[in-house]
Amino acid sequence: MKTYSPKPDHIEHRWYVMDASGQVLGRLASEVATILRGKHKPIYAPHMDVGDHVIVVNADKVELTGNKAKDKMAYRHSGYPGGITGISYGDLLATRPIAAVEKAVRGMLPKTRLGRQQIKKLHVIAGPEHPHVAQKPLNLAVGERPAWDGLPGAKVSSPVAQPKPAAAKPAAAKPAAAKPAAAKPAAAAKKTTTAAKKTTAKSAAAKSTPAKKSTAKKPAKKAGTEE
Repeated sequence: MKTYSPKPDHIEHRWYVMDASGQVLGRLASEVATILRGKHKPIYAPHMDVGDHVIVVNADKVELTGNKAKDKMAYRHSGYPGGITGISYGDLLATRPIAAVEKAVRGMLPKTRLGRQQIKKLHVIAGPEHPHVAQKPLNLAVGERPAWDGLPGAKVSSPVAQPKPAAAKPAAAKPAAAKPAAAKPAAAAKKTTTAAKKTTAKSAAAKSTPAKKSTAKKPAKKAGTEE
């Protein structure tokens, strides 16, 4: 039994909308990371980006449990010595709710180039409206898994496997190829005439040579009888 590996034709990135109002930040981030990585699909592979796009709306209404709003800190570093700064998650949600959700989701993705590619499919909006209506996203509740409709490659393969009009063109070109075949009997007739001439010449030569031999042998026989 061979191990299945998803192919580029089998990967389809869909769009989903999640409402973050009243949701716990950690639980919301884990569900969003699952959709981004594609772990909800049977074709999931840890080395390929098979996940979907996720739009998180109402990010400013995310909640924290316990005393995390005061005790939990979000740190960042400027890159210079002593450049570390920290802010409590309560203040971060009040001032920059989009950054708080993105930071939580980023921590649950691979720390590789694949993870940096998957985080680009996350779109966090602080309010209830988003600018991605053209993609026709589907509403998805937290904890819900999208329905699996099968591989999209099967739908694309049907129109590709119909190159019948192209195969009909060589059939129309067959009468043109039949013209040289009509010239073959003339060439064959020439060959037969030349062969007939050669045979007649050979037969004439064959007839002439025995006559000479017979005339030369006859006097010898007569001389023997006289003796």
